[in-house]
Amino acid sequence: AVAPEAVGAAARAGGPGAPAGAEAPEAPEGRDVVVAPEGPDAVVAPEAPEAGGISAAAPAAPTPDLSRRLFVNRLVSGTAAAVAVGTVGAGTYGVLRGPRVKRVTVPLAKLPRGAHGYRIAVVSDIHLGPILGRAHTQRIVDTINATQPDLVAVVGDLVDGTVQDLGPAAEPLARLRARDGSFFVTGNHEYFSGADAWVDHVRELGMHPLRNARVEIGAGFDLAGVDDVAGESEGHGPDFGKALGDRDRARTAVLLAHQPIVIDDAVRHGVDLQLSGHTHGGQLWPGNYLAELANPTVAGLERYGDTQLYVSRGAGAWGPPVRVGAPSDITVVELASRQA
Repeated sequence: AVAPEAVGAAARAGGPGAPAGAEAPEAPEGRDVVVAPEGPDAVVAPEAPEAGGISAAAPAAPTPDLSRRLFVNRLVSGTAAAVAVGTVGAGTYGVLRGPRVKRVTVPLAKLPRGAHGYRIAVVSDIHLGPILGRAHTQRIVDTINATQPDLVAVVGDLVDGTVQDLGPAAEPLARLRARDGSFFVTGNHEYFSGADAWVDHVRELGMHPLRNARVEIGAGFDLAGVDDVAGESEGHGPDFGKALGDRDRARTAVLLAHQPIVIDDAVRHGVDLQLSGHTHGGQLWPGNYLAELANPTVAGLERYGDTQLYVSRGAGAWGPPVRVGAPSDITVVELASRQA
């Protein structure tokens, strides 16, 4: 027999001698009691360290190689961002500052000696709108007048809006000064903005619209202009027969046409020099690739048979007022006679 005192002691200790259902003693406040599992193979997990002890799973410090890679990655990313911001900033400043003057000499075989050195100020793609307004026009007018041209040619895309909204922004054009006057042909954006109203308005400003028409310039050559191809949907597309069909081909012909793509028609009609715009020189990447796909010449002077084509990069910008790698320009084209 087991003495009652032994049973009580076993129960208090929770040992093997405790009766079934006997509970282990409660732990004192603030302390945990670990009850070992029964059996000879039981493994007792080590107790967690007390507060203030050393953690058994402290994170490893980063290796020098990892730190170096992170530094290089952040440096490259930061540099790329700074370059992008700087490029866009410079491109925006270039547009808002206004176009610079570019000078090109074009020899023409039939040009009479008296017209040698004749200067045509070519400006295209001004794109007056909410951002490029009256001050932009005034800068362009001042720049053109400073070159003292014999003639001014505005070859389309003057505006991005109606006469009602942008008429005041175009008013400085009335102060253009050239010995033989200022001439205008429509661009595709005029047909988004009310072409007929703009033709009437530029005429009120003292310019001479050439809508599939031709004039004789006193220096000894013909100046012709055709409507933009975008006008075909309104019955106002280019009509080369009307502009050039009955002229004397022994005379030099200079053609104003907004888009370079009409160069084949110019060649067929014996044009000596076509002056165009439209491409913006690509304006910014990837626009340069798109411009090359859609146009025979993106910028500058090229020859097509007996016809030369000059394409201006334009004086404004379409969409964001940013140019990258294609600065805006006003080109002074100086005609050179081979008889001089």
